[in-house]
Amino acid sequence: MRRAEVWRYQIPMDAGVILRNQRLKQREGLLVRLTQDEQTGWGEVAPLPGFSHESLEEARSALLGWLDLWQAAKEPSLPGQPSVAFGLSCALAELTGALPQAADYRSAPLCSGDPDELILALAAMPGEKIAKVKMGEYEAVRDGMVVNLLLEAVPDLRLRLDTNRRWTPLKARQFARYVNPAYRSRIAFIEEPCQTPEQSREFSQETGIAIAWDESLREADFIFQSEPGVVAVVIKPSLTGSLDIIRQQVVEAHQQGQIAVISSSLESSLGLTQLARIAAWLTPGVIPGLDTLALMQAQVIRSWPESQLPCWQPDNLEQIR
Repeated sequence: MRRAEVWRYQIPMDAGVILRNQRLKQREGLLVRLTQDEQTGWGEVAPLPGFSHESLEEARSALLGWLDLWQAAKEPSLPGQPSVAFGLSCALAELTGALPQAADYRSAPLCSGDPDELILALAAMPGEKIAKVKMGEYEAVRDGMVVNLLLEAVPDLRLRLDTNRRWTPLKARQFARYVNPAYRSRIAFIEEPCQTPEQSREFSQETGIAIAWDESLREADFIFQSEPGVVAVVIKPSLTGSLDIIRQQVVEAHQQGQIAVISSSLESSLGLTQLARIAAWLTPGVIPGLDTLALMQAQVIRSWPESQLPCWQPDNLEQIR
């Protein structure tokens, strides 16, 4: 006997969360629970506004249509919408025991404002010190000065930087000019610093600063290949697709000698805990990019370790199936 249930969540966000020049006041998504033979599996379907091609309503329609077929004891192919395919593949993997329980709850702390706060957080951080800085909101010169300050203040720090393709080549050079050349090797990578992959490659060759592919992974003509200056790929499962696709991308990156980093797309605590399990499973030893829960004002279904945020259960949510 199969049973499928779906809930919708709406989590208030911190006032400062801005995605592609738009303020995100709340995070919305769908939670699905599959039940079969007394086994259950959860998944999260949460298109990211401004980044996902599908809307939440389109994802909802595709999800409910697939669930109708599955509950009728059919074995439908996963929908084409990445967020739906990812959420359903997680629910199926939990249902069958294919998703290991072991999780990597480490995360690279995110700096999107005051660098002094990050320095204090790093001081209390045990082991390997890796942090992430979102750039492009301010002038490239300021970004360069902030990065230089962080690297100078914390000698064993390695930084992951992300601009979401916002810089022109000129702005990228302005950034690099304010980063001490002696510190540049401690920039683990910049995710797609420039507006085109070719400009990003040229930036890396000019400055010696390593880069990583993020948005490029989701373009139809992307090919995994070894190339100078490219050291990593950042995989965001909710924007990418099913667990099978995620696993294949990790394998192909490793074959090219590149690091694969599992990263969030502002999922709820349920999705984040699953991403932590995926990271431990597919990219062991690599700190995932999951430090986004602090941007939210609540958790759902499963709590992130040591989080003090309230955790909503199904009774607190709107059930739509």
